[in-house]
Amino acid sequence: MTSATTPRRILTPEQRRRRRRRQVATRWLVIAVVLAVVATGGYVVYNYQRFVGGINHIDAIPGGTNTTGRDQNILLVGDDHRPDNATPEQLAQLGTEQDGGGTSTDTMIVVHLPADGSSATMISLPRDSWVDIPGYGKDKLNSAFIHGVEDGGNDAAGAQLLITTIQNLTGLTIDHFVRVSLLGFYNVVDALGPVQVCLNEAVNDPFSAIDLPAGVSALNASQALSFVRQRHGLPNGDLDRQVRQQYFLSVEARQILSAGTLLNPVKLGSVLDAISSSVETDPGLNIIDLATQMRGLSADKIRSATIPITGTPTIEVDGNDVSIVAVDTAAMPGFIAGILGTAAPDAPASASAYDTATASAPGDVTVTVLNGSDADGVAAAASDALAGFGFGTGTPASADTRATTVIQYAAGKEGDAKAVAAYLPGASVEESSDVSDVTVILGSDGIAVTDPAAAASDAPAAPAAPGDTPAPTPSTPGTSYAQGACIN
Repeated sequence: MTSATTPRRILTPEQRRRRRRRQVATRWLVIAVVLAVVATGGYVVYNYQRFVGGINHIDAIPGGTNTTGRDQNILLVGDDHRPDNATPEQLAQLGTEQDGGGTSTDTMIVVHLPADGSSATMISLPRDSWVDIPGYGKDKLNSAFIHGVEDGGNDAAGAQLLITTIQNLTGLTIDHFVRVSLLGFYNVVDALGPVQVCLNEAVNDPFSAIDLPAGVSALNASQALSFVRQRHGLPNGDLDRQVRQQYFLSVEARQILSAGTLLNPVKLGSVLDAISSSVETDPGLNIIDLATQMRGLSADKIRSATIPITGTPTIEVDGNDVSIVAVDTAAMPGFIAGILGTAAPDAPASASAYDTATASAPGDVTVTVLNGSDADGVAAAASDALAGFGFGTGTPASADTRATTVIQYAAGKEGDAKAVAAYLPGASVEESSDVSDVTVILGSDGIAVTDPAAAASDAPAAPAAPGDTPAPTPSTPGTSYAQGACIN
C-alpha cells in the first residue's frame, strides 16, 4: 500500500505490460508447485502443521464434498489477489507494491485425480473461452469470478459462480478449490534452484526478454518467467504459450518429486513455507488425505490437456471487436469421457457403435491429415508415417488452428477410425458429417503418429491365447512430458 506521504509512481504502458507478464508467469509457477507439493506423500504429512498453518480458507463449495474412495476434481485458480497479511516488503519483492492486484482468474486448471491416485490429468481452460455464465449470458471465462464477487459481495461468491460455470461447461463435478496468489513466488523459485528445459529450436524474443539456445538450458528465476510468458514469435500466441506453461508445470513437478527436494529437509521446508503463505482452499480440502491418496504418483503419470476448441476468432460485442477462444462444445463430452475412462454422457448412438466396432486393417482405410497446429510440415509427415503402416492417404492440407488433435469419421466408418486412433494415442475421436472417410486434424498438443506395437513393447505383456490379436489400448487425452523432452 502507498503511504499518504509517498507519491504514487506512475507507470508507463510498457511498464504495466511487463508487470502483467510477470504476474501471469508467477501464477503458473506457483500452481506447478502446489500440484507437486500435494503429491509428496509422507513428506507432506511430516510437515503438515507447518504447511497448513499459513493456508487461508474460502467457502467456495458450500457444504463440501466427500471424496473418500472416489475420483476427484480440484480446480486450481491463479489471479492477482493480495493476501491480507502481505507486508510492504513482500509486495516489493514481487514488484507489485504500486498496484492493488485483481481478481480476474487468468489461470484455470482442473486436476483430475483417480481414486487410486496413480495418475493425474491437468485440464487447462483458456481464460478467453467464450462460455455461458449463469445469470450473465455469454462472456469470457475469466470474468465469471469477477461477476460473482460483484453480485455476492465477496470472493466466496466469485469462486462459487466460477465453479458453476466450469461444471456446466465440462460436465465435471468440482470437489475442491485452490486459489494461489503471487506472494511467495520468488522464495519458491529460490528454494527449488535452476530448472532444466529443452527447446527444439533457439529462441530470442525481446518482448519477453528470452534468449535461449536449442537444446537443454538451466533457467534461473528470471529466465523461467521469460520462458513461460513468451508468446511473440510463437505462431499461435497465447495458445502456444499455454503449451509452454503445461510443459513447465510438468518439469517443475518432476523436480519437486525428485530425491533432491524430497530428501532435503531444508529445501522441502522452504518450498512448503513459501506455498502455504500463497494458498487459499475450501475448508473441506484435507492435505493429508490428498497427499496419502497421491503417494504413489510419479511425474511420468502427470498428463496435460486443454479443453477442445475450434479456433480463436474475433467477434463483435456491443459494437466492440473481442478476441475469444471458441470452445468445441460438441467435442467436450468425448474429451472428458476420455480423461475419465468412461462412455461419453449423452452421446449419440453412433458413439456406442464406435465403442463396439472392430478396428479395420490399415490397408482397408483411407485417411486424410490436416494441419491445425503451429508447426510446418506435420500433416505431410503424419501422412507419410501412416502410409508407412499401410494406410491409404489423401492429400495433406491446412486447417484452422486448434489446440487439440481430433480424428473425425463418417457414419459407418467406426472401424476405420478405430484403426487410425491406435496410431495417434491421445487424440479425441468424433463422428462428423463433414468428412466422407477418416480425417485427422492435428492440433498444437504435439500428438504424432506412433507405432502401437512399439508402444506396447514398453509395457509388460499380458498372456494371449493362441491366435488372438492384441487390441489397441485406449489412451487418455493429453500429453505426458517424459524426462528430457524437448518442445518448440
